[in-house]
Amino acid sequence: MPTASRPSRRQLIAGAAALTATAPALLQAATPAPAPSLKGRTVLITGASSGFGRVGALFYARLGAKVIATMRGLPRPEAETLATEAAKEKLDLHVVEIDVTSDASVAAGTAKALEIAGGRIDTLVNNAGIGITGPVEVQDMEATKLIFDTNVFGIQRMQLALLPQMRAAKSGQIFNISSQLGRVIVPGGGHYSATKFAVEALSEQLAYELVPHGIEVTVIQPGGYPTNVWVNRNAYTGALKERSDPALLAAYEPFTRGMGTEDGSGRSADPMDVPMAIAEIMAMPAGKRPLRRAVHPGNKPQEPINRVSAEVQLAWLGGGPLGPLIKAVHD
Repeated sequence: MPTASRPSRRQLIAGAAALTATAPALLQAATPAPAPSLKGRTVLITGASSGFGRVGALFYARLGAKVIATMRGLPRPEAETLATEAAKEKLDLHVVEIDVTSDASVAAGTAKALEIAGGRIDTLVNNAGIGITGPVEVQDMEATKLIFDTNVFGIQRMQLALLPQMRAAKSGQIFNISSQLGRVIVPGGGHYSATKFAVEALSEQLAYELVPHGIEVTVIQPGGYPTNVWVNRNAYTGALKERSDPALLAAYEPFTRGMGTEDGSGRSADPMDVPMAIAEIMAMPAGKRPLRRAVHPGNKPQEPINRVSAEVQLAWLGGGPLGPLIKAVHD
């Protein structure tokens, strides 16, 4: 049996030299980019009681932004602990009550936020949202109205409240939190995808229309993360299951079997991925920010759809009178 030839001393030295030369580049590639400064920004974020909203509110404030962290149902323990944590770090963070399903609450809350901010909020993060699972036929009108009122109409209420002062300033940013499920469908997911598809369309149309006003819109598309969304979703879904006809539930086995019992197990990605992506985009030069950003360390099934969608929009409208708006968003 032939023996493998051993490398010569010259070959070993050459290999070591090559490794030494490439080591700094490898180390540089592995070093994470420094967190951007958000000094001078005023950020209003909805749904800040938990999940992406809570970690995001603290993160943006730690990067130097003035943060208006909003949530419904004040007073509540989540507001107290958030305010306490911010005070310990001397962060410029203010908790304000906003229930995005209420016109009156949005009006009062955004008025208070603008007062705190001295009349100018340059960044809106529409994070508040809920999920209710189960087959489409099982989604009664109570569930249907609740999820659309929160996930879609809530975003529109916030945009209507804050866009006038952004237009007056001729600048601003809006981040709307969508989902992978804003582009792809999972059977048994209730109306969650329907609402997030609506968020995708609403956001893209708004992005085109706001080009002349210097305001940018970015859709954030997270994958599955281990946040309190599962607890809240189970509460809504469990209530829906309890009031549903048993015969209807039986007709859609196995989709109805686990309604109200999902725990998000198997999801270990860091929820900080989302605020880190948002902060990175905030710090980009105006006119260079993306319309969409998929966020998850794992599979991102929406990305091919995002690319095709942009190509179709440019091919369809890019050469006509609306072309400058389309190209400003996609180029």
